[in-house]
Amino acid sequence: MNIAEHVERQAREHPDRAAILFEGKSVSYGVLDYCARALADSLVKHGVNPGDRVALYLPNIPAFALAYLAIEKAGAVAVSINSIFKWQEVRFIVNDAQPKVVFTTAELLPNLPRPECPSVKHTVLCEGAEPDEIALDDWLAAGNPKFRTTGMAPDHPASLLYSSGTTGTPKGVTLTHANIVSNSRMTAQVVGFAPGDGLALFLPLFHVFGQNFIMNGGFQAGATLVLFRRFVPEAVLESVKRGEITKFFAVPTIYIALLNAELPSAALAPIDYYFSAAATMPEEISRRWSERFGRRVYEGYGLTECSPFACYNHATEHRFGSVGTAVPGFELKILDEKDQELPPGEWGEIVIRGPGVMKGYWGKPEDTERALRGGWLHSGDIGRMDESGYVYIVDRVKDMINVSGFKVWPAEVEQMLYRHPAVKEVAVYGAADPLKGEQVRVAVVLKDGAHATPESIAQYCREMLAVYKAPERVDIVKELPKSATGKILKRVLREQAAGG
Repeated sequence: MNIAEHVERQAREHPDRAAILFEGKSVSYGVLDYCARALADSLVKHGVNPGDRVALYLPNIPAFALAYLAIEKAGAVAVSINSIFKWQEVRFIVNDAQPKVVFTTAELLPNLPRPECPSVKHTVLCEGAEPDEIALDDWLAAGNPKFRTTGMAPDHPASLLYSSGTTGTPKGVTLTHANIVSNSRMTAQVVGFAPGDGLALFLPLFHVFGQNFIMNGGFQAGATLVLFRRFVPEAVLESVKRGEITKFFAVPTIYIALLNAELPSAALAPIDYYFSAAATMPEEISRRWSERFGRRVYEGYGLTECSPFACYNHATEHRFGSVGTAVPGFELKILDEKDQELPPGEWGEIVIRGPGVMKGYWGKPEDTERALRGGWLHSGDIGRMDESGYVYIVDRVKDMINVSGFKVWPAEVEQMLYRHPAVKEVAVYGAADPLKGEQVRVAVVLKDGAHATPESIAQYCREMLAVYKAPERVDIVKELPKSATGKILKRVLREQAAGG
C-alpha cells in the first residue's frame, strides 16, 4: 500500500488529464507522476530511507504536491510545516520530527535555522534561488523517472501534521497510509468528486483539510486541483468565471466575507457544490447563503487526528445547524466526564472511532493514550446527538466560559449575534474576572457602512439571552485574529485580555 498509488493510477489511465491548474499553467497527471518518481529516486540517492522524515515548508504551489508524492513513493514520512511560521516555530517542529531533508523556498529559507537543526542534511529550494543552494530542478534532473514506488505496510506512518498548539506546544499527529488512503477514498465517494471536477484549493496544503480532504481526495477521483497561493477573492472569482471551478471548499469566515461582498448570484453560478469545515458554521450564515445563491453549504466534521473526515451533513436529509451523521466506517458517541455514553439530546464530549483515526502523537505516548483511551478518539469538542444520529457541535471544551458556575458556550452567543444587522464577524471568548471567575467578552467586526456601539451590542445580547451570557465588554475591531486556514484565534483574544 502507498498513498501515491492514486496518482500513479490516474497517470496510467488518463496521463493527459490536468491534475493541477496554477497561475495560468496546467500540470497533467502523467507529468506529475513522472516528476514525482524522479524526485523520489533523488531522495533515496541522498540517504532517505523508509520511515525517515522529510519536511514540506512550502506555500500553496505545485511543488508541494510533487514533493509530497515523492516522499510517499520513497516510503518516507511527509512532515508539514505551516508556511507562515517563523524560525522559532520552525525550529521546534524540525527538531521534534527530525527530518533529513526540507523542501522550501528562497523566501522561507531564512526561517529555517539550519545550525540549530542538526537532523537536516539537505534543503531543496522549490521556488526562487540562492547561491550554493540545491534547486528542485537539480534533483529532478538527476533522478530516475522509472523509480518503483515503495510498498508500505498499512499501519506505517505516512505523514506528520502538527496540531495548532492552542493548548500547549504543537503535537505531531501521525497518520498512516491506511488512514489517509481510506479517508481520501471515502471523501471522494461521499462528496462525489468526479474526473471533470475543478476543486478550489486556496486552503493551505500544510493543513489536513487542504492536504487530505481536497488534494488526496481529488487525486483519488482524477479531479483537477485549481490551486491558489491563498484566498484572494478577485482571483478565485475570475477562475470561477472561466469555468475552472465546480466545487468550492472554504471555512466559515470565507463564506461570511463573500456574503458581505454582496456578489450577484450569477457570479458563482458555475459552482455546483459548496463545503465548509475546520470551524463551526453559524446557522444564520448557512441559511443566508442558501437563500442568496440557491445552493446549500454542506458541512463536515472531523479532526486532524482522524484524517480528517468523520461526519457529514449529507444531501439526502440536510439539517441546518448540524454537521450531520457519521460517514461510512465511522462511529460517533457523546460521552460524559466519566466517559459514559449519554442519551440523545444531552451535551457531552464527541468521541470518534473509525479507519481514519491516527496512529498517535509523534513521540508522545502519554498524550496518545489519553486521546485514544477506551479505543475512541476524544475530540475535545462538546456536542449533542439527536435520535437520528445527527451531531450538533456546541463548542470546544477549552472555549467554554464559566461565569459564576454557569456554563456559557461562545458558539451560542455567536449564533445569535450573527442575526444582528450590523455584525459582519464576531468572536465570543472568556476573560478572567475576580468575582465571577470569568466574564464574557465579545469582539465584533461591523459590516461596511454599518453603525453600532458596544453598548447597543451588549443590550442586544441582554434582550436575546439570559443575563449571565451577555458580555461584560464589547470591542468593535477592524479585524479578528485568524490562523492560516481562516479560523478565528480566540487564544489570541484571551491573551490580549489577560495582558490588559
